[in-house]
Amino acid sequence: MAEADPSSFASPDTCRTHHLYLRCRVDFESRSLRGTAALTVRAERDNLRCLILDTKDLTIHRVLVNGQEATFTLGERHKFKGTPMEITLPFELRKGQDVVVDISFETSPKSSALQWLAPEQTSGRRHPFLFSQFQAHHCRAVLPCQDTPSVKLTYYAEISVPNELVALMSAGRDGDMPDPEDSTRKIYRFSQPVPIPCYLIALVVGALESREIGPRTLVWAEKELVEKSAYEFAETEAMLKIAEDLAGPYVWGHYDLLVLPPSFPYGGMENPCLTFVTPTLLAGDRSLSSVIAHEISHSWTGNLVTNKTWEHFWLNEGHTVYLERRIGGRLFGEQFRQFQALGGWRELQNTINTLGGTNPLTKLIPNLKDVDPDVAYSSVPYEKGSALLLHLEQLLGGPDIFIGFLRAYVQRFAYKSITTDDWKNFLYSYFKDKVAILDTVDWNAWLNTPGMPPVKPTYDMTLSNACVALSQRWIKANDLSSFSSADIHQMSSHQLIEFLALLLLENPLPLSHVRRMQEVYNFNAVNNSEIKFRWLRLCIQAKLEDAIPLALKMATEQGRMKFTRPLFKDLYKFDRSRDQAVSAFQQHQAEMHPVTAMLVARDLEIAGQKVLTSAEI
Repeated sequence: MAEADPSSFASPDTCRTHHLYLRCRVDFESRSLRGTAALTVRAERDNLRCLILDTKDLTIHRVLVNGQEATFTLGERHKFKGTPMEITLPFELRKGQDVVVDISFETSPKSSALQWLAPEQTSGRRHPFLFSQFQAHHCRAVLPCQDTPSVKLTYYAEISVPNELVALMSAGRDGDMPDPEDSTRKIYRFSQPVPIPCYLIALVVGALESREIGPRTLVWAEKELVEKSAYEFAETEAMLKIAEDLAGPYVWGHYDLLVLPPSFPYGGMENPCLTFVTPTLLAGDRSLSSVIAHEISHSWTGNLVTNKTWEHFWLNEGHTVYLERRIGGRLFGEQFRQFQALGGWRELQNTINTLGGTNPLTKLIPNLKDVDPDVAYSSVPYEKGSALLLHLEQLLGGPDIFIGFLRAYVQRFAYKSITTDDWKNFLYSYFKDKVAILDTVDWNAWLNTPGMPPVKPTYDMTLSNACVALSQRWIKANDLSSFSSADIHQMSSHQLIEFLALLLLENPLPLSHVRRMQEVYNFNAVNNSEIKFRWLRLCIQAKLEDAIPLALKMATEQGRMKFTRPLFKDLYKFDRSRDQAVSAFQQHQAEMHPVTAMLVARDLEIAGQKVLTSAEI
C-alpha cells in the first residue's frame, strides 16, 4: 500500500482523480463560489463501491455519478483537515474503470482558501477582489477533491464573474463569453492540459490589466500597479531561458505573473502558467527578483516533479531554491550565487534559533501526523534542503556535474509525485560510480534529525566579507562617531539585507547603537521591504520605542507572513508594545488573509479566540 498522506482523508490507492471540469459563479455579495465540480475518477481496484473526498466548510447539494443520483455522508469535522465526504457509488466499479462524479457545492464566506477583499482594500478602491491560495491543503475549502499532492489531474473551468471584472486561473486562457443566464456577467474559460496536484489550482477575480513583458509573459495587476510591475519583472524571460538551459524544456506554454493586493500571505505562489506574487517585491530597482527566479524554478521542481506528501516538502522547495540560486549565478556571477546561499544558511540559523534546535519541525522530513501543514511551514525545507544539495554538489564534482543530475531527476520523475526515498535511490543510481562518496553523507542527520545540518557547505565569502566586517564593527563599537553614511555607499541592497541579518543573529544592539545607525544610514527612509523588515526587527529587539509605530505599520499594511509574523512576535515580546500589538491585530484581522490571521493569533497567544472573517464584522 502506498504511503498514506497524513494531511488528507482521501485514499488514492482505491481510486484516483484524473480530470476536473469546474463550473462556478463568483458571488461577491454572499462571498461564495457556487457551482459544480465534475471529477473523472478511475478505480484502482475491483469491486469499488465508495469514494472518500476531502471537504472543508462546504455545503454539498447533490452528487451524480455518470448522471445517476448517489448518496453521500459528511463525517466528523477535524480541526484542520476539514470533513471527509463519503460517496456511495450507485454501481460497482472494476479496476481501471472511469466514472464522472458530478458534485454541486457552495463555499462558505469563511473558506480558508479564499480571501474576499472589499473595494477599499484594493489599489483602485472601486471594485472588489478575490484570490485563492490552496497550498498546502485548502483546495478542499473550495471544492470536494482528493486534496493530496500524490494525485495529479488536468482541468477545464468556466467561471462566471461580473462584467467589469476579469477572471484568471492557473491554466491557459480559453476565451470568454456573455453569461447566458445573466447579462451583467461573463464567463471566462480555462484549460490546464498538464496534470497538476490540486493545490496548484488557482483563481483570481478583480479589475485586472496586463502588459506584455516577454514573448510568453504578461504581467497582470490592478491598473495602478501594472507599469511598475512591468518594470520590476522585466528580467522574467532571461530567467526562463536560463532555467530551461539548466532544467530542461518549459512545458507549460505561457508564464504570466500576477501582482496581488498586499494581504497576499506569501512572497510568491508557483501557480502554473500564472505565478502569484506579493506587491512587497516592487522595490523599484529589480533587487527582489530572486522570488521570480524561485517561482519560475518551480515549473520543474514542484509543479512537474511533486512531493508525494507534505512531509517531503523539501523535495519541492530545496531543489527550487537550489535552481533559483543557479539562475542568480548565471545572471549576476558565481560569487552572487554563493552570497545568496550563505544568506540562506544564516536564515536557517535564524529559523532554528526561533523554533529551537530540538523542535521536530526542524527535521528535513518532519512527521505531520496531527500537525497542520500551515503551522509546520518555515524556511527549513527551503534552506536545509538547498544546503544538502549544495553539499552534494561540492562532494560530487561541482556545479556542472550536479546540474546534470538535477536535469535527469526532473526528466525521470516529471508528471509524478515522489518521496525522499525515490529521490535518494535515483541519486545513488545516477552517481553509481560515486557510491563510496555518497555513503560518507550522514543521511540520518541530514534527513531525520532536528537542528542545524551536520555539515556546513563551503561558501565563497567575497561579497559577504563587507557585511561581516561592518556588522562586527557595530557589535564591538564603543565610539559611535566613527560611523558615517560612507560605510554603506559601496554596498548593494543584497549586502545591506545581509548586514542586518547578521546583526539579528546576535544579541540585541544597545539603544544608542540603533539610534546612531538611523542617524548615519537613515534606514527609516528605505523602501526595500527586505531591508525595512530586518531594520525594524533590529530596532524593536533593541527596545527603540520610536520604531513601534513603524513596525506596527509594516506588520499591518501588508500581509506577507515572512514579514508580518516576526514583526508581531517582536512587538509582542517588547513590554512597551505588547498591548499595541494585540490591539493592532484585533483592529486589522478582518482585512487579513484567514491563514495569516490564524497564525498571528497563535503567535500573540490569543488562544482559542474566534478569528472573525470580514463577512462577520
